[in-house]
Amino acid sequence: MRPDDWHLTHDIDAFLARAGDFLRSRPALHTVPLTVTEALRARGAHAYGSGDPVFGVLEREGEVRATCFRTPPRRLNLTPLAPDEADALAVRLAALGLPVPGVGADRDTAEAFAGAWQRHTGATPTLHERQRLYRLGTLTPPRPLPEGRGRVAGGQDRDRLMRWHQEFAAALGGAPSADSGSWADTRIAQERVTFWETPDGTPVSMAGTTPQVAGQIRVTPVYTPAHLRGRGYAGAATAEVSRAALAAGAAEVLLFADLANPTSNGLYRRIGYRPVTDFAVYDL
Repeated sequence: MRPDDWHLTHDIDAFLARAGDFLRSRPALHTVPLTVTEALRARGAHAYGSGDPVFGVLEREGEVRATCFRTPPRRLNLTPLAPDEADALAVRLAALGLPVPGVGADRDTAEAFAGAWQRHTGATPTLHERQRLYRLGTLTPPRPLPEGRGRVAGGQDRDRLMRWHQEFAAALGGAPSADSGSWADTRIAQERVTFWETPDGTPVSMAGTTPQVAGQIRVTPVYTPAHLRGRGYAGAATAEVSRAALAAGAAEVLLFADLANPTSNGLYRRIGYRPVTDFAVYDL
């Protein structure tokens, strides 16, 4: 295929007009582009950073076959691609001089693009993380639950949310993807973070969600401070926020887990999450 079969734009409205139906056709597999483009549409083009986002659509014979996007400084995100489609995209981006610091996609697509980018630019790909995408089947809250209850985070929790957002990002080895204050304010206003708190009212874990788009909600982030782990708090918070997502009418409740963390993968399986497919993230 030809590199110019990939159509690139900075215009999110033009991108969604062209690719929106394609993305909504497989909401679980396309959860990241669906939720990120919804955030950009709602909060503006620079919701994830000061750089201008880039969107791409692959069309063949008048049909959308795949998409890509990048919100600087983040990595490139891809929907599933055949090896020749990944190669054509690498050629197109390299010819335009567009930076690609990394890529995230389903495992085969990420590997294909990382290899193509190395061939065409000389960059050496480094595997950053392997992830598994899960979909909720039958919600099974952990038993026994730790003492306490779930509670939606409110305005009084802003400082804690900001701090935990920063700690969560640091635990993943990076900087927060958005200003922590704006992150907290948005989630408080939209009631999208649930705490698990002890009987005395102290929050000990949090689980958040994305807005519902195309019938899917993704659970993210799930965070418990290091000194409070191993007590069942994350499982309780995740089950509570998953229950709320179902109550809000989500047809699919999703989450990603780092495959290097057997504890979290085991936890999600026990409360009813089932594997969809594996993803990989490469630094380039």
